[in-house]
Amino acid sequence: MSPAEQFEPEAERVARIVREQIIDGERAPGDKLVERDLATELGVSRVPVRDALKTLIAEGLVTPRPRTWAVVRTFTEADVEDLIEVRSAIETLTFRLAAERRNTERLAELEAALDREERAAREGDATAAHRAGADFHELVATTAASPLLDEIGAITASRLRWLLGQHVDLQEMVDEHRALLAAIRAGDGQEAARLAVGHLRTSRDAARARLAQRGGVARRDAPQD
Repeated sequence: MSPAEQFEPEAERVARIVREQIIDGERAPGDKLVERDLATELGVSRVPVRDALKTLIAEGLVTPRPRTWAVVRTFTEADVEDLIEVRSAIETLTFRLAAERRNTERLAELEAALDREERAAREGDATAAHRAGADFHELVATTAASPLLDEIGAITASRLRWLLGQHVDLQEMVDEHRALLAAIRAGDGQEAARLAVGHLRTSRDAARARLAQRGGVARRDAPQD
């Protein structure tokens, strides 16, 4: 990879770091994100921080507040239900197309991601397991080979990674991904689509349980300060 290919604009780097911190649970719902503090912490000026926060707001992970700060979004049960409704439609088509358009290279990539997830689950590394599981979903989207579907899915991609990060039963997530990969490998688009919907329901139940633990089963319009 050339130096040009390795270059990452500061705003993108800040967005990536804060996004990962939110999805990994290092920044809790309601935590303040102050431009000045983030700039100092990450060693950048406030301009890329401001741009990064705009990106994360658009991705649905951050809620804006007046002037120069924001907060990590507090997802409600209604938010999760909305996400499941939308992602069910996207994932059904994505997994069906992936089964129809699979090839040897893509199957190998999916198997590698799943192996990483399973190894992390076995070692009890929830963060690594969740990341590998989310990578698996993104590789399925790549396998589906639909640029328009990618554009549509990108709107909720970060929220999907957050949703997958709510799983406590890591082995259950691995087992469901194994079944999904088997359907893709067999070219069974109908079965892959059916399993994808069931997998999202498991994610919904995991998110509900985590929200309940945090006392976060809130109304859609509940204040988030």
